[in-house]
Amino acid sequence: MNRAVAPKISRQSAFQAKNTATVALATPKAATRSVASIRRPFGTFKELTLTEQAVKSGRTSSLCVSNAMATTSPATFLEDEDKQSFIDTVDTFIFDCDGVIWKGDSIIEGVPEALDMLKAKGKKMIFVTNNSTKSRAGYLSKFHGLGLTNVKAEEIFSSSFAAAAYFQSINMKKKVYVVGEVGIQEELDLAGIAHIGGPEDGDKKIDLSPGQFMEHDPDVGAVCVGFDRNINYYKIQYATLCLRENPGCVFVGTNLDAVTHLTSAQEWAGNGSMVGAIKGSSGKEPVVVGKPAPFMLDYICEQNNIKPEQICMVGDRLDTDIQFGIDGGLRTLLVLSGVTTEETLKSPENAIQPDYYVSAMPDMLSVFK
Repeated sequence: MNRAVAPKISRQSAFQAKNTATVALATPKAATRSVASIRRPFGTFKELTLTEQAVKSGRTSSLCVSNAMATTSPATFLEDEDKQSFIDTVDTFIFDCDGVIWKGDSIIEGVPEALDMLKAKGKKMIFVTNNSTKSRAGYLSKFHGLGLTNVKAEEIFSSSFAAAAYFQSINMKKKVYVVGEVGIQEELDLAGIAHIGGPEDGDKKIDLSPGQFMEHDPDVGAVCVGFDRNINYYKIQYATLCLRENPGCVFVGTNLDAVTHLTSAQEWAGNGSMVGAIKGSSGKEPVVVGKPAPFMLDYICEQNNIKPEQICMVGDRLDTDIQFGIDGGLRTLLVLSGVTTEETLKSPENAIQPDYYVSAMPDMLSVFK
């Protein structure tokens, strides 16, 4: 397999050259996004354009230089000679799960040993997933079932947990109507937030007889849309009525993933299709709490007292995992063991470039074996 490697600069390694540029220009790839997510107080979602960001921060000139550099800075394959330096300069690793830690219900070869090595080196590890069908407890059971028994619940951040945390951050006192599965309901229960809907509405039908009027609960103060394998017209209409007719009703989406992998044979429509349907019918924009939106990173940094510059995001998706890292000012590492292929990464149509890439997560520690 031919790999494009950044040219050497005055005998520096590719890692050293890129790391120097990152320090000098304050994360160059953060300038590739069309809308910049600025660091902000927990629970707020102000989005600024790059121009607004530059004016606010006084970094107009460096942003322009960074943007110019970012457009000509493809991802670098992490070579053995650079792995020690790479590991040494990261304090915390945030890992996506499916495609990085496991594929479906099978652990990726070498992952348990790699996680043990990182722990022995004193690295903090956090696991994030956009999949809202399970709660933290549900994911903890999966980790332990795959033999990763050292993982703790507080190290897991699912979009279902993020949704409940968001509702807590805005002091939600009314009911939440759930379009989604049990993961969201379990997290809302733990947060003490009342809810209706969810799987219980999976078999409900719409009565379209002449003059039919569909009732809805006026005490619903939010609609939360997560991945739902039993979404139906009843749920879409109920959510739409709440958003259109209940004053101040909040619209939350766990993520906007276009596709998901329910089987190994093909891609299936993801939660973006479900959020999109309700966005279209309600005319409202959702607050998104999963990757690549900033809410989870803000929460993780605040709860763990860590700074973005100490973190490396490791994921298999460019548009969620890597964009999440870029927008948050993190170092980024793409693994080719999941959704993204090397061909896709190097395609001229791909505008999202991680700092580094490897074949699979355990490969970043291969020199320590």
